[in-house]
Formats: sequence, structure tokens, C-alpha cells
Amino acid sequence: HLYYQHNPYGSMWGNMHWGHSTSRDLVHWEAQPLALIPDVWGTMFSGSCVVDYENTAGFGRGAVVAVFASSRPTPFGGDVQAQSMAYSIDGGLTFTKYEGNPVITSEAHDFRDPKVFWNAEAGFWNMILAAGQEMQIYSSANLKEWKLESSFGREYGNHGGVWECPDLLKLPVEGSDQQKWMLICNINPGGPFGGSATQYFVGSFDGHTFTCESAPEVTKWMDYGKDHYATVSFSNAPDGRTVAMAWMSNWQYANQVPTRQFRSANSIARDLGLFEHNGETYCSVKPSPEMEAARGAVVSQPTEQCEIVVTLRGEAEITLRNNQGERVVMRYDPEEELFYMNRLQSGDVSFSDNFPTVTLAPTFGSIKQLRIFVDKCSIEALDADGKMAMTNLVFPTSPYNRLTIKGKAKAKIYNLGK
Repeated sequence: HLYYQHNPYGSMWGNMHWGHSTSRDLVHWEAQPLALIPDVWGTMFSGSCVVDYENTAGFGRGAVVAVFASSRPTPFGGDVQAQSMAYSIDGGLTFTKYEGNPVITSEAHDFRDPKVFWNAEAGFWNMILAAGQEMQIYSSANLKEWKLESSFGREYGNHGGVWECPDLLKLPVEGSDQQKWMLICNINPGGPFGGSATQYFVGSFDGHTFTCESAPEVTKWMDYGKDHYATVSFSNAPDGRTVAMAWMSNWQYANQVPTRQFRSANSIARDLGLFEHNGETYCSVKPSPEMEAARGAVVSQPTEQCEIVVTLRGEAEITLRNNQGERVVMRYDPEEELFYMNRLQSGDVSFSDNFPTVTLAPTFGSIKQLRIFVDKCSIEALDADGKMAMTNLVFPTSPYNRLTIKGKAKAKIYNLGK
């Protein structure tokens, strides 16, 4: 179940509802009726859902409980944000608002985006939410009454913009029997190439306080493209996996992108983990295994929707091009341990001065295999081992239909079926 911010009345931000889609394979999605609509407490901002297996809230065993930010305007301008709840007893299709809303209030101006999860080690629910320039952590036994435990972030990481859409996850460290906690903090503006981006912190969490293991001045980015924001993970993913999706856009130009009938899309599903490099622990981002199952026939040239698998043995330049000469150039530099993507001539770049960009990412060692997902207006490039991710929008006037590679690399192209 994917619930998302949705304006049913227009293509600009506003009138926030919760849209809803469902999928059995994380690739093909079916639209469902609206899940949450505005009420007396305001419009429906971001939040999360959990399955209350033990009926701690009293809504029924196995009820799906949504916790979300309500936002309503004030007579004096601005808005007031509070945390509210709704519950579903039909598997997350329809919701009833909790009569005791709101469940948490604050005088903070930016107070939103609650992510709730069951903390099995602590034996209670935790919530992390954004409050201005910090994240606040709460605990609860019943999802209705919440205790403020601690806050994190005022002296850590990037503070170039508002902190939003947090997440708090326990993840395995590759190559070890360790597990650590990762706190996700989406920020706008302040990203590495301007505008929106996803930063994160790695450390420990005891149900009450998150402690970051890195120095306060260290900033870590989950994705080094321009168009990766509002990243949150699915609750109750199978096999102990942590599956996440991001909103593919940037608030620098999200309302100006040249699309019709839709304004934004989500990234492919990605499995998250942790890896160590030179004494630091970083987030591992891999395409979810379901993306391999989505592969169709092997084709000789790119199609409108395809996956390009590039095996690298050294420096390489990868160019996607169409019949109009529009192109995206990607370059891997193993000596500098950097990956570049140039979208300056990718197609329509005229709608915003902030759109034409060259993005670059550290690779934390060598890349052996690169997986590039091409869709109608996006390119997502990920190291198959999870050490680098770069997500960028593109708006070619016709699909890229030619691939050229220079250097020590070879490619295989899979059509991605509809």
C-alpha cells in the first residue's frame, strides 16, 4: 500500500489529500479511491501507517492505523500543524478518523510528517516527526497517548532548509553481524546541488534517544541526483527487508515541470542497508529484487522504458541520445571515485534555470556494475552493490533510442514491460 500526497483538484500543490495505490510486485500499481480527505482539523499532510497486530489502540486486532499531520490555516496567516490518527478495519482501503484528534499538538511552526513504528526491543511504539530544524522522538503504548522522549539534530548535518519527512530504521551492516540505526532527514532547500534532497545519520537508538556516531559537521546524502526527496520506508516489508521509495522531483521546479495530467512520480523501489568505508558507515541503496523480475526482452538499443546494465572495468562514458540530438552523458571516474550525470542537453530544460545541471556522486570504492533505469522522464542510476545512487528527471522531446559507451565497459539492455 502506497499512500501519497495528492491534490485531486489541480496540478499545483494544495488541497492535500491522501491518494492511494496498491501493488503486488512493487512495479505495477493500481489506483485506489482516496484514503484521507480534509476535515475540521485541516488538510492531510504526510505521515505513515502501521498494522496494530496486538490491538494496542483498541480499534481491532490487525487494524491499519494511519498517523498524519493535520494542517489548517489561522485567521492571522500561516497554519497550525498537529498530529492526528485514522484507522482502517478493511486492510487499509477505507479509514475512520479518530474522535480524539489531534493526538499531539505543538507551537512549532513546522511540525509534521510523523513516522510510526513498533519498537520490538523496547516493547512500545515510537514516533519520529519533524519540528522546525530538529526531529522529535515520542513513545506510546497505545498509539493515542504520546510522550516526548528526546530531540535530535539542531547541531548535526545540513540545515540549509526545513527538516521534513523523517524515518528511523534499524539496518544490518554488510559484511558483519552488526546492526545500526539510521535516521532519515529530508531537507528543502540545502541539497548538494540545490533544492530538495535526502540526508541521513547513522548511530544508535534505545527507544528514547538517537545518538549519531559521526561528527556533527558530517553530512551524508542518500542520493546525489537533483530529484530524490521525501524518502520513507514501507512498514511490515517481508523477509526483514527495508524497502523505500522517494518522490522524484525538486521544489526548485516541481510546479513548473513540463508534464500533463500528472505533476510528479515516485522512484523505483529500493532496498536499504548499511556498509562501512574508511571508518564511516553509509547507507546502501540497491534496486529492489522485484526490479529484476520486471525485466523483459533483451534489446539492442534503449526503449522508452528500459534497464541498462553496464559492467565496468575502468573509466567509462555512457551516453543516451535521441534523434533530435538531445542527450544525457554519464561518466565514471574510478581514480577519483566519482560518478557524473550531465543533463544540460537532455531535452526541455527551459522551464527553470535550476534544472540544467551536472550532478556528481562519490562511489566509495569502485563500481563493478551500474544499473540505469530509464523511464519517460527520469533516469535512476544505481551501483548494483548499493554504494551510489543518482536520480534525475529528464524531459526529452522523443525517447532516447541510442546508447554509446566509451571506455572499459559493456552494456546489456532490458525492455521494461508496461
